[in-house]
Amino acid sequence: MADSLDGSRALDLDAPAIGDRFRLFNFTRRDDHVAYLWVLRAMERLRAVHRVQVDGDDVMAALRDLALVHDEVPQLDTGLRSRLDALADDGIIHRLEDASRAGTLERYRNRQSVYQFSELGYRAFVAVEDVLAARVRDANLSRLVFSDILDDLKALAAANRTGDQEQVYRRLSRLNQVMEDMVRRSAQFHVTLNQIVNSTETSPELFLRYKNALLVHMSDFMAELDRYLPRLDRAVRDVEATGVNTMLVRAADADDRPFLGTVERIEDWKRRWQALRAWFTSTPGQESGAADLRRATRAAVSGVIALLRQLTEAQRGGVNRASELRHLAQWICNAPDEDAAYALASAAFNVGSARHLGGAHDDVEEISSSATWWDAPGIEVALTPFRTGRQAGPGLPQPVRSDTGQRADLRRRQIAVRAAERAAAESLAARGAHDRVLDEAETRVLMSLLTRALEARSVVAGRLKSGSGSDDTVLMRLVPDVKGGAVRTPHGMLHLPGFALEIVSRSGRARG
Repeated sequence: MADSLDGSRALDLDAPAIGDRFRLFNFTRRDDHVAYLWVLRAMERLRAVHRVQVDGDDVMAALRDLALVHDEVPQLDTGLRSRLDALADDGIIHRLEDASRAGTLERYRNRQSVYQFSELGYRAFVAVEDVLAARVRDANLSRLVFSDILDDLKALAAANRTGDQEQVYRRLSRLNQVMEDMVRRSAQFHVTLNQIVNSTETSPELFLRYKNALLVHMSDFMAELDRYLPRLDRAVRDVEATGVNTMLVRAADADDRPFLGTVERIEDWKRRWQALRAWFTSTPGQESGAADLRRATRAAVSGVIALLRQLTEAQRGGVNRASELRHLAQWICNAPDEDAAYALASAAFNVGSARHLGGAHDDVEEISSSATWWDAPGIEVALTPFRTGRQAGPGLPQPVRSDTGQRADLRRRQIAVRAAERAAAESLAARGAHDRVLDEAETRVLMSLLTRALEARSVVAGRLKSGSGSDDTVLMRLVPDVKGGAVRTPHGMLHLPGFALEIVSRSGRARG
């Protein structure tokens, strides 16, 4: 919901754009990141007095002013220029050339650079400063904001009804800012409270000191939210009754952002209004954001009460988790030897050796890969790994069984295949490979001979001159031919540019 309010479109950025924006935080990962932070603070100090473009001397003067107030400012008499250039390379500031600052020819020849924050760079710097300035005790729920939101909604409906364009813009802008602040505060408060409740390092004294104020704070917030939520729902619907589209157009016309067109401004205000409406009005099947906040706050109250009960019982009985762990650590340290200490720790934390047995089912497709071990059917496990934990051996070697009939049948098939290949080779030698269509057997023999010929080819001056391949029946040569050759097979035409085939029987004449 917060993304809808603050207009974040980070999900729409591609990977290169995200990488460029992460580069703005490179100064936080350098060894002298504190020095870079003070350089940016000096530039921000100058920016606050409308010194947008500054050079190295201006930044150095601002650092000296900061050093008078803060002892943590580092001495940067040397290396300031390189740090400014590094920040410019990261894109957090812009580096510009300003020849007007050169008072002499020598200074003109030397590069006179001026620097200013980039828009995204300044936002990155402010984000880092916000993180550094954040304090846990600053988290709170703003219960007084609901009355302001209700007044703004009523004024918005009246302004839209009377056609006061500027008042519509002011009220929508104020509502957007108030909602952003409320969402940020509530998110920060619940994250901090969840950390306090679930952390094992919570100080009982600190928690018990502020428990009453914390419970009162959350109770007052829920009471105020319950009281104002029906009124806010009616106020939102009253605004919609005056015409949402008309209101958005009026707000866009009064919006003076120069870098957005009219359509873009209308879409932006439409998105903001839809986010605000989703916070205070419910739709069928979906609760409002305020209802979700109320449910989260009630759950947080329950968590605080549970933690309070736990701490109270621990203080009353004198035994809690910390004291138990301290006593256990003392027992382990006082154990007579290492084996006894290990046995005591294993018994305390229920640590024991587990023997896992498993295997594959005979029919893998019968068992779904998503089935758990609890639901899947069992399999048979050998007694050796079950009893001893060791894998069962292969056992005694079995005698080799010879199948004379199967071997004889395999030999007959091999002889028949070899005879067919020899007949096909003799047919190629007798009838040649050109000017006819080869059958399947002749094609296989030809491709085998051609493969051997290409593997044994000879290349002279970068050109193929000759090649030959043979078996125990025929010999095939690649003969240079200006016209080239072609062989027709059952699967198509095989072209041999620049060559013709000459097939010679080892016991007879040759055929082309």
